[in-house]
Amino acid sequence: MSLLDPVVIIIGAGASGLATAACLTHLSIPYIILEREDCSASLWKKKSYDRLHLHLAKQYCQLPHFPFPTNFPKYVPKSQFIQYLDSYATHFHITPQFNRFVDSARFDESIEKWRVVARNVGSGEEEEYSGRFLVVATGRESEAFVPVVEGLEGFTGEVIHSTVYKSGEKYRERRVLVVGCGNSGMEIAFDLAVHGAKTSIVVRSPIHILSKELMNWAIELLKYLPFSTVDSLVLLLSKLWYGGLAKYGIQRPNEGPLTLKKKYGKSPVVDIGTYNKIKSGEIQVLPAIARIKGDEVEFENGNSHQFDTIVFATGFKRSTHKWLKVK
Repeated sequence: MSLLDPVVIIIGAGASGLATAACLTHLSIPYIILEREDCSASLWKKKSYDRLHLHLAKQYCQLPHFPFPTNFPKYVPKSQFIQYLDSYATHFHITPQFNRFVDSARFDESIEKWRVVARNVGSGEEEEYSGRFLVVATGRESEAFVPVVEGLEGFTGEVIHSTVYKSGEKYRERRVLVVGCGNSGMEIAFDLAVHGAKTSIVVRSPIHILSKELMNWAIELLKYLPFSTVDSLVLLLSKLWYGGLAKYGIQRPNEGPLTLKKKYGKSPVVDIGTYNKIKSGEIQVLPAIARIKGDEVEFENGNSHQFDTIVFATGFKRSTHKWLKVK
């Protein structure tokens, strides 16, 4: 077991971890990054669909001390964002320790430092690191989550999580059910419909749907107006733009979109064209799943439909509690 002693230990080499490292480099503060995957930004590089773009204009998404290239489009696509992150790491000489799976992190009061034990995935050896500060940059997205559904194990078709989905190209004419109505679920449903799949989506909870322009406008207004005022304006404009959603099987939450994000971390759906596909009938909205029998899915309203594929866009569960030891 070896002991390394930087000032700051960063766990996670996604965008947040890279940004933290760049800021520390800017201040000449020694650090080390531990990343369990074999690359930085693994969520973008390995677990995202091809159609993915940043939802906000690029000026709101660039990392510290390194703006996006001027020739990048307003809404940066996945491939260019990955290119940007790699350039960012190169520019600031960021070299994460890859294949380091953190087993524990605890604060040792006797030396007033954090002790982190990580397993080298390649060699299997344990490594111990200590530092005055610990930055947990593992994000909200850690381990893929698939809910327990009665009969799922007996489904005769294909079952995948959204982290495996890449494109709807191979699903043309197939009956596909997307479970989950967050941004990933809505965009995957749109991608499937564009590629000619017979697409349905489960919308179990109330959601806000906003346009990209409205999201950018809200960010700018927050510089000048009170939060509650902007939230009310955004809600009003979304109602004017999208009209009544209930007739399509979608309910709006009682609280505004910015309030939900602030209080619960629940983001509104940023529409890339899914709404029009729902409106035209190309995407069918269905309620929560009750149970599955063979290739037939029964829903809480009593109706049943047959599917060839189920895509679970049901998000992630955090794993921080497994290794972060705090009092």
